[in-house]
Amino acid sequence: MEQRPNYITPAGYAALRSEYEQLFARERPALVDTIAWAAGNGDRSENGDYIYGRKRLREIDRRLGWLSKRMKAAKVVDPTAAEDRERVWFGATVTIADEDDGRRVLTLVGDDEAEAGAGRIGWHAPIARALRGAAVGDVRRVVLPAGEKEYEVLAITYPAA
Repeated sequence: MEQRPNYITPAGYAALRSEYEQLFARERPALVDTIAWAAGNGDRSENGDYIYGRKRLREIDRRLGWLSKRMKAAKVVDPTAAEDRERVWFGATVTIADEDDGRRVLTLVGDDEAEAGAGRIGWHAPIARALRGAAVGDVRRVVLPAGEKEYEVLAITYPAA
């Protein structure tokens, strides 16, 4: 089974890389030192530093593994180099309006950097899939958990090169 591409902006990739380096180079070694110190204190069964340290170390290692997989699968796409700026593609900032003239500004980004509250919508989200390829003036129908909604594309912008 082929996996879908993990598109990501350069800034999103840098954020993943930064988190990986923070965990791997700073937090993990400091935690290993704490665990070694706690282990040297004797009985480990009731040693909070040792027990919590081992638990946190597993969490860090799990997160490092996930970050590593995501970075390997990442396909960095620079929205400043978009060729067709008249249509909605990866990295576009889109102003849309619903039937009630409620306006929203959305930026289509990688799933790993999506944050709906900040207006960054993941590339594979239902609304992003509906908007792909749309031009100004197009009306797109989106199936949401609350029901179907239609949105009109009012404006499309891309970051400057």
